[in-house]
Amino acid sequence: MSNSSYKKKKKESFSSKVVNFILTIIVACGISSQICTAANNNLRLAQVSDAHFSSYEENTSYKLLKKSPQLLEDVIFQLNTSGPYDCVIFTGDLVNTPQESELRKFLGYAKNINYDWYAINGNHDVAIGGDLTKKKFINILREENRSMRFDNPYYAFTPKKGFRVICLDSIIDNKITTNGEISEEEYKWLKTELDNNGNKVVILCTHVPIEEPFSSENHRLNNEAKIKGLLRGYTNPIIVLQGHYHAVMAKQKNNIIYVSCPSLVTYPNSYRVVNINSNKKRTMVDIFLKETNLKDVQSRAKLRVLGSEMLSGSEQDRNITFEIKRGKE
Repeated sequence: MSNSSYKKKKKESFSSKVVNFILTIIVACGISSQICTAANNNLRLAQVSDAHFSSYEENTSYKLLKKSPQLLEDVIFQLNTSGPYDCVIFTGDLVNTPQESELRKFLGYAKNINYDWYAINGNHDVAIGGDLTKKKFINILREENRSMRFDNPYYAFTPKKGFRVICLDSIIDNKITTNGEISEEEYKWLKTELDNNGNKVVILCTHVPIEEPFSSENHRLNNEAKIKGLLRGYTNPIIVLQGHYHAVMAKQKNNIIYVSCPSLVTYPNSYRVVNINSNKKRTMVDIFLKETNLKDVQSRAKLRVLGSEMLSGSEQDRNITFEIKRGKE
């Protein structure tokens, strides 16, 4: 072989290596981009409901109030060691009595959560007879939580592109009742939010359920039919996170998924983890029930309730995957 031919082949070999290297980088970037895109289409959140925090009250017939600080501390430990989460949402009844001192003590625990967290009021948070009004409740949360930058007890935020979280105020605060209601003003606001986010996955948070886990005339949402009718007017995925009934339930109705979360202080002393993965063709929603690590407390709580199966739900209510098929956006 001549010297010139050898140099030519060596040059071609080097050029091939450069081209192959560049192609490898392009492919790797493409794969990386797909992975990043997939990650961005995923939202992982935790729902904690009905903590009924109390620093001084005795246990009731079914609520282990004396253990509420330890149960809250356990959940926060679990969240911080099982993350990451895009957000954590408390769906009402943060405290058992509507007192500012109790809410601030609750927040002393909640400030240890490693992720952005949000809260809506429950009937125990702003009930008649306490010193917490809806305005005072939201103002204290603004003071103590950098994520809460809202003036109204109902609000919305975008945790990640493609997702919209809408937090409702379902509490009646002008009379003593455990029923709930969405005011006409809030209804119009909700409709505007839904209209403006029809191409996104909506996570709708409420204390009083829109879909009851079991029938209770004294706890239901008074204008439930009206709110359900509004939701049925949309085709994008809507995941409703609700509390109040201390019961476990998961149900799908077309593009709407209803998830009920139990209480921390009543059996099964649990919270929810919801993982949502969405693209233009479908949205997958994985729902999990996470029990307390305080098994002795859970055992005692179970002994205090009649019909524990109704509160703990079926296996399908506890852990299930739902699929919502989507058209082109």
